[in-house]
Amino acid sequence: MSAALAAAASLLLSTAAYADISIFGPGGPTPAMKEAAEAFKQESGIAVTVTAGPSSKWMEAAKTEADAIYSGSQNMMDDFIAEHGTILADTVEPLFLRPSAILVRKGNPEGITGIRDLVARDLGLMVVDGAGQVGMWEDIVGRMRDVAAMKAFRANIDHLAPNSGAARDTWKTDESLDAWLIWNHWQIDNAELADMVPTEPELTIYRDTSIARTEKGRDNEEVTGFIDFLNSDAGVEIFARHGWQKSFDEAGQGSAKDGAKDTDAAKSDQDQEEQAAQ
Repeated sequence: MSAALAAAASLLLSTAAYADISIFGPGGPTPAMKEAAEAFKQESGIAVTVTAGPSSKWMEAAKTEADAIYSGSQNMMDDFIAEHGTILADTVEPLFLRPSAILVRKGNPEGITGIRDLVARDLGLMVVDGAGQVGMWEDIVGRMRDVAAMKAFRANIDHLAPNSGAARDTWKTDESLDAWLIWNHWQIDNAELADMVPTEPELTIYRDTSIARTEKGRDNEEVTGFIDFLNSDAGVEIFARHGWQKSFDEAGQGSAKDGAKDTDAAKSDQDQEEQAAQ
């Protein structure tokens, strides 16, 4: 074998060993996902191409190019599975949660205090009722357990946005809007556009971002490595900076720990103590 051919073969093997991967998903989790992708590349040398936005913009390309798909809620992932065709449903892995929040104009000039305030006062109100937020406002207000509150909140809605990106565009141009019910990370990742008022802890809802492999990415070790990175301390720290956590307590404080694993560990400790006492 000539030296040139040997070099070419070596390059081919090296390229195959560190093949780039492609993932697709909605805009909401993307700032954190892109930061994680860049950190993973620095650590592993494997590039992760992140394509994001409304699924109508990328779904056709994802059908042939995606190694994995991430979502902004469970219902969104189910929609992706139905539309894409080769997402492997048994590989869906919830990664992080984020809470609902109210975005307000800088300085909160209306003095908005929470969801109950938006029920009681007729302010300029926008909600998103599509994508990962289907039924979001209804679930939040429903926690008040009062049909009169549901009626009042609905009457106060001035704009229903189909997705978060469209809502952001409307927020930028329609100054009559005083409040925007959304997820917390939309303020964290767009701090120049709004301030944030938490929804009351007893009314707050949480939805996740999940990731799932496609048939193309089924046995891809690079995809495995990236998902492992997302769940590592480094990945958890990146997502936490954007408002995403593994678990939240009753007061809405986030934790980098997996609450289910903590519960399992505590139960295991209790079982061991009981066995020792027998």
